Amino acid sequence: MELIKQGAEAKIYLAGFAEFFGADLLPGEKVIVKHRIPKRYRIEEIDRKLRKERTVREARVLHRAKEFGVNCPYVYEVDLKDMKIVMEFIEGDRLKELLESVPMEERLKLCREVGRQIGKLHEAGIVHGDLTTSNMILREGKVYLIDFGLADFDTTLEAQGVDLHLLRRAMESTHYTWFEAGFEAVLEGYAEIRGKKAREEIEEKLEEIESRGRYRERSWVG
Repeated sequence: MELIKQGAEAKIYLAGFAEFFGADLLPGEKVIVKHRIPKRYRIEEIDRKLRKERTVREARVLHRAKEFGVNCPYVYEVDLKDMKIVMEFIEGDRLKELLESVPMEERLKLCREVGRQIGKLHEAGIVHGDLTTSNMILREGKVYLIDFGLADFDTTLEAQGVDLHLLRRAMESTHYTWFEAGFEAVLEGYAEIRGKKAREEIEEKLEEIESRGRYRERSWVG
């Protein structure tokens, strides 16, 4: 296995499918192995409980998202002894870089598809928790959402609004020259899945969340 990413909660490895499921199965196919690592500063019993809960939740989130038609990795195996998830490796172009290299028309088309995927996710009662174009991959013409480590089951408008607010902020930071048109396209795609009323409600919630942020900034300055 090859370590490709290390975060605060987990190590991410790239491995061969055959390493886990037999040499004669899908030769050349790759998988992602997510290992939630022990934290020495936590009491061992509590640490194990937390890691188990988060591993199970992420696997369940991915399974439910698939049921609702979200493009996301398949879960092949969940190991609750070592707190590992073996999942499909989504190989393709990361949207963070791709969106900066294609014409505006193509950018907006991709952003609408992003909105549709988020709409399906929210329809499933799931919030991603880390919606950025770094966590989106274009593979064979389809946009995939990845990295569900912060995802949770939550049907509230507040949580869904925060999910999209985080994406808007991420797009403003990464794609600042055109993010307004891009985020508008995201909302268009979102409405295709969830309807006009849902879009109106989420936009109202976004305005409210933005105003709370501006209020805190003014209070800090004051």
